[in-house]
Amino acid sequence: MADKNIKSVLLEERTFPPPPAFAARAHIKPADLARLRKRARHDHVGFWAELAEREIVWHEPFTRAFDDSEAPNYRWFTGGQLNASYNCLDVHLAQRGDKIAVIFEGEPGDVRRLSYRQLHAEVCRFANVLKAQGIRRGDRVVIYMPLVPEILIAMHACNRVGAIHSVVFGGFSAPALKDRIEDTEARLVITADGGWRAGQSVELKAAADKALASGCASVERVIVLRRTGKPVSMAAGRDLWWHEVIEGQPATCDPEWVDAEHPLFLLYTSGSTGKPKGVQHSTGGYLLGAKLTTQWVFDLRDEDVFWCTADVGWVTGHSYVCYGPLALGATVVIYEGTPTVPDGGRFWRNCQNHGVTVFYTAPTAIRALMKLGDELPGKYDLSRLRLLGSVGEPINPEAWMWYHRVIGKERCPIVDTWWQTETGAILISPLPGVTATKPGSCTEPLPGIEADIVDDHGVPVKRPDAGGYLVIRKPWPSMLRTIWRNNPRYIAGYWEKFDNRYYVAGDSAHRDKDGYFWIMGRIDDVLNVAGHRLGTMEIESALVAHARVAEAAVVGKPHEIKGEAVFAYVVTRGARPTGDTTALVKELREWVGQQLGPIAKPDEIRFADNLPKTRSGKIMRRLLKAIARGEEITQDVSTLENPAILDQLRGVESRAVEGRGAQSRQGAAAAPTAAAPTAAAKPARKAAARKSAARSAKARRRSAQRKRRSPAKKKRSASRAVRRSKTRAAGRTRRASATRRKARRR
Repeated sequence: MADKNIKSVLLEERTFPPPPAFAARAHIKPADLARLRKRARHDHVGFWAELAEREIVWHEPFTRAFDDSEAPNYRWFTGGQLNASYNCLDVHLAQRGDKIAVIFEGEPGDVRRLSYRQLHAEVCRFANVLKAQGIRRGDRVVIYMPLVPEILIAMHACNRVGAIHSVVFGGFSAPALKDRIEDTEARLVITADGGWRAGQSVELKAAADKALASGCASVERVIVLRRTGKPVSMAAGRDLWWHEVIEGQPATCDPEWVDAEHPLFLLYTSGSTGKPKGVQHSTGGYLLGAKLTTQWVFDLRDEDVFWCTADVGWVTGHSYVCYGPLALGATVVIYEGTPTVPDGGRFWRNCQNHGVTVFYTAPTAIRALMKLGDELPGKYDLSRLRLLGSVGEPINPEAWMWYHRVIGKERCPIVDTWWQTETGAILISPLPGVTATKPGSCTEPLPGIEADIVDDHGVPVKRPDAGGYLVIRKPWPSMLRTIWRNNPRYIAGYWEKFDNRYYVAGDSAHRDKDGYFWIMGRIDDVLNVAGHRLGTMEIESALVAHARVAEAAVVGKPHEIKGEAVFAYVVTRGARPTGDTTALVKELREWVGQQLGPIAKPDEIRFADNLPKTRSGKIMRRLLKAIARGEEITQDVSTLENPAILDQLRGVESRAVEGRGAQSRQGAAAAPTAAAPTAAAKPARKAAARKSAARSAKARRRSAQRKRRSPAKKKRSASRAVRRSKTRAAGRTRRASATRRKARRR
């Protein structure tokens, strides 16, 4: 993207103004939005300071709204003291104490309802449990639980005593849990015997035991919630049952008042370097962003029932289940399981049974449910729905229109939201009573957010059909403060690209003629699988940890349901597997699932003798992505160490690593198919394997010889390689053209 802007090929001209009845009752009307934008432009810091004074209950008022003395480590509302639990629970007791705060439905069908008074009491009781276990301000607590009310209770109990929680998604495996425990140096782990998902019991305690058995020396206690009733092992002196430790605890607990910049939580997100990043969020700024955006974007009213379908193991569940809606005094729905158990009508049945009025889910879920047809949602009464939302990745126009037509009955505005774990809250979104929406666009930045699109030099991109880096020009309160115990990584990952001038989101985007933003995808190699961000290096590291694997590279491939599928290129130790590789592929997929969790399993694995690399040793990832997607290779391959590997990476067996001469062609012709080999084919396969090993050894010898050559010889050799590559490319082009001409004549 150095000097060329990204060109958008998506042409979407349909617009949908807010329904008049909705607009008439909306909290924010056009004049309100204009006033907010004008105030933010005139005085950026004053704008946020006024909102913080109005929306947050401060134990001690802040003395300085914004501190940029250590930029880009920005600080907001310094001198102020508050407590997040107090702002989400205590503030509602007088007026809304008996209002339902949480409606829970388990996958087996069990339902619980907790009022604000009941939720407050349970949080206080568990906060007293934490105190009894010696948990104090600043201690880290890892929470590894199913999506049940107790996970919200645990989170608020942590911030009530000033502890820092780090929620780990229950779908992550023991090694992933171990990494996060060790990075936080957590003193306490809160888990459950298991949870229900996709009709199965997920054994969380067993995974926690496995993680703790391989390290995690900081952990002193493990508190276990009984959810499934399955038998689990309990380590004497370490493990405690939730129901036993909470018994007899008082239902009151004074909040621990903390500084506005005190870390509220750590949430780990995958990065492109392989090691997960502990994103650190503050208390004051984060809570303000979560509360305001819940009000602005979802237009919540006192009578609304709000269902954000995200698990609280992800930031969406933090901001729009645990914090934002509760800070507003709303009623939230949480559901433990998957949308297709016992059938594909589960989401719509839940909406009907619990009277959901505002529904916020991921495009992955929308696409999966869309595949089941229009008739299934029609069986349920969705008449109470008044607003729909989309989160996690860009929603394609086809899914948007289905959501609008079938679920919203063409009367519900859709808020397509853009934000990240790092931003803490929604930054770009329609305001449902004001903004005319376009299928696939997140429309415009919210008041107080200065988003822009710049080229590789940081210069704003003006052309409507051109894209670039999505950046935020000015700090905002809910932004991440740093990467836990790794501030250099924070600066390098989000600020260095443009000399600390902008926050760099890592997404590419373009703006249309109306000023609407369209997200085009990730600029780096982080995959977005079913709404979950996964680092390619984590998956590659898991593959290479297998005894059969020498090297691996992972890229994303479009998937109509999940958004992106995981496509892995694997170089094995010894000869490249040929023929029926089903067993090995299954073994590697299961291995990755054990290491990282089922969501990270590769959807497709392709074996090769080596990976395409430049002569400096850098893997050519863009080339691999193009091959996985079946796209034409447009980048320069003259620096490729072995151009002959391309056909093999495409899955074409006609050329191997040293694919020259009759021997290679004969080997390809004799290569066994994916069917089970016959007895006669087995010697041929062994011979092919020996030839492959010999070719690999020959390639290694030639590589060693190249390294010993003089600079002049290296230059001549490189020139010959370039000429050979161009000659082969020209030959392939001529053959393809001849084939097309013959096809036209026929």
